[in-house]
Amino acid sequence: MCSVDKPPACRLLLDDTVPLAAVIEASQTLQSHTVSGISLSFPPKKLIGNMDREFIAERQKGLQAYLDYITHNPLLSSSEAVKKFLDPNSYSSNYTEIALQQVSMYFRSDSRWEVVEPLKDIGWRLRKQYFLIRSREQPKDRNLLSWVDLGPDKFLSDKDLQAVMKLLTSMNHPCIGPLLFSSTSESSALVIRPFSERGTLRDLIYKVKVKDVFLKKYCNPKKSEGLELRQIQHYGRHILEGLRFLQDQGLPYGHLQSSNVLLEQTPPATSDLLACRLLDVENSLLGLPAFYRPLVALNRRINTTECVDVFSFGLVLYEMTYGHPPEPPPVDQFPPSPHPAIGAHTHTHARTHARTHARLGLEERGGELGSKVNGVGLPRQIPSRLKEALRSSKELLERRLQEEQRQLNQHRRLTRAQSHHGSEEQKKRRKLLARKVHTTIIYYYCSGASSPPTSPSPPTPLSATGLSACLSLCLSASLYVSVCLSGCMSACISVCLPVCLPLCVSVCVRLSACLSVSLSVCLSVCPSV
Repeated sequence: MCSVDKPPACRLLLDDTVPLAAVIEASQTLQSHTVSGISLSFPPKKLIGNMDREFIAERQKGLQAYLDYITHNPLLSSSEAVKKFLDPNSYSSNYTEIALQQVSMYFRSDSRWEVVEPLKDIGWRLRKQYFLIRSREQPKDRNLLSWVDLGPDKFLSDKDLQAVMKLLTSMNHPCIGPLLFSSTSESSALVIRPFSERGTLRDLIYKVKVKDVFLKKYCNPKKSEGLELRQIQHYGRHILEGLRFLQDQGLPYGHLQSSNVLLEQTPPATSDLLACRLLDVENSLLGLPAFYRPLVALNRRINTTECVDVFSFGLVLYEMTYGHPPEPPPVDQFPPSPHPAIGAHTHTHARTHARTHARLGLEERGGELGSKVNGVGLPRQIPSRLKEALRSSKELLERRLQEEQRQLNQHRRLTRAQSHHGSEEQKKRRKLLARKVHTTIIYYYCSGASSPPTSPSPPTPLSATGLSACLSLCLSASLYVSVCLSGCMSACISVCLPVCLPLCVSVCVRLSACLSVSLSVCLSVCPSV
């Protein structure tokens, strides 16, 4: 077990996949507006008039569009530079140095491994660092070590987590990436797996080198293109077989993406179709949120890990077909697919997101994407106690996802209601309706009618009773105008009703809220008094 310091009792586990937002409060002149090869235009500078109010507002609007683009881009928004800029209090640590210290501390007591070099920023996770290492017994073999903080979705006890990680190191399946070694502590985990020079499925699609920086490889690719139909069928079948194996074993995954699909050259090397294995099967056990978590949280139908796997497979299938991930929802039209049989499935996944019976979806897709892959699996059965712990952990993980989806749905409904309520059209409608109702009530009481009119109608001549009522109305309104001015409709009713005549209450009611009635209004309505 890795000997690292215990976390403090108040340690807060952050979900790094939660989107951050930025609103401009000040402006600053910049010399360059390029991020990871993406050029964003700004209003041009001026030699004279840079401090004009209109020009400053225009440049701030351009900067706000710049920040909105960054925060809505899934790759840029998850980068360390953007996180530290938007939330410096939560992302002030040097994660590379922390990981290097932890790994060095561990290898003091274990001399079997030797660190070759750190691989900085080859992944998208801030709290997950990679190192190229080698075994002292086999110095020619290169292996990949990953060190990561435990995430907010970690629901297994430390003892159960160590037992499951030990089982994963003994797993042998042709569609699951093998683990050579693993170690967990109360705050972090260390995993060693074989290193492949072929890289991942995303490296193949984007035609980049495996050791390059993540943003440089994927943020603005120049040579990405879709795969051939036989490649899509081959890799798609292997992915589905790996997902089905994990579901059969009761191991939650939910982290499928093209960067988590390892490609390896297997003998015979005459074929250009590489072996395909799923990576990071331990992520859900360690409590790490998935890359597609913000996208999944927007759809309440994707509420189980199986549905997340099916949805993620649809995104990977789309990326293999078109050479790039799909546009953010909603998507009304899709580009023409080079492979109609595959394109129909990618469109179905993008629109429906996930099937109710996720296991059935995997079986159907598997039958259409190639021949079955035979695997070995685990050398021994998972103990019943550990199965129950995995099931409980899976339920808690899905419950947290569903709660997040519920909160996001409420927030979106509230935002839409506020936007609708604050629109100019709604403001005009409320003013017009309030004016009509107010005029109707005034003439109703000033005319001395025995019952209120059912609809707005022309006023009737004032009678003696009406003149008396109007005078009383004016006096009551003048006495209690200060009360009516300080409150809204309900407050005005509760204060004026026990004291004033019902006439004062009726005049104070305005549907547009908090509009008062003064003596001048009464006199303008009752000129004969």
